Amino acid sequence: MRNAFVFVLVTMAALAAAGVSPAIVGGGPDGNGHPEVGALLAPQAFSDGTWEECTGTLISPTVFLTAEHCDEGLSTVKVTFDSSYTAPGTTYEGTWVGDPLYGNSQSDPHDLAVVVFPEPGVHGIAPAELPTPGEVGALAHGDTVTSVGYGAQSVSKANGKGGHTFHYADVRYVATGSVNSITPSWIRASMNPSHGDGGTCYGDSGGPNFIGDTDVIGGTTITGDATCRSTNVDYRLDTPSARAFLGQFVTLP
Repeated sequence: MRNAFVFVLVTMAALAAAGVSPAIVGGGPDGNGHPEVGALLAPQAFSDGTWEECTGTLISPTVFLTAEHCDEGLSTVKVTFDSSYTAPGTTYEGTWVGDPLYGNSQSDPHDLAVVVFPEPGVHGIAPAELPTPGEVGALAHGDTVTSVGYGAQSVSKANGKGGHTFHYADVRYVATGSVNSITPSWIRASMNPSHGDGGTCYGDSGGPNFIGDTDVIGGTTITGDATCRSTNVDYRLDTPSARAFLGQFVTLP
């Protein structure tokens, strides 16, 4: 399922029932801009023919970082780094490992997971960098974050009874937003189009939010507002808890 972890329990239940998880809106096709960003593929195609379930980032040749709430319940999963995926495409199989402390906590959900590829791993793609301790905490209001992902690239209002339709294409997109606030566990960024910002929506969960135009991942996409027009909320990777999990798989900066 394209599930999403959200802060308000009523919203979380509604989104889970809709079967969707946080995609890039207000941006454009990434092309070869971020080849280290890949898609976690569902075991079978969705009803619209798409395969992307969540997004993630290569952080070493053998480690792909994503979100634990994207867990498919499988020990072996598939990832693609194709900028536009059409099955069967180019895929890599790896072992799913989630943070055992994961839970729906606003203060610190431990919403991290990795896919570990067998040696020699993924070559020909340079991994992204992780932040140093406290690096994300230095971000100020208005600083930019660059969101990358494969999820719904546009949202339209449905006809009839209301609601919204989310449009997916299994294409890697990129958008730039601006920091609203930094909390001990979260980056909250504006993706308000009236401010010239873009950001995430259902389908981008686990994907990277780079600090400015660098290749340093400040946080991973976790949630946002229900219609993908206001706020992009990302789990910080520079905290002691995030680093404790990630340090089991990669050498930390």
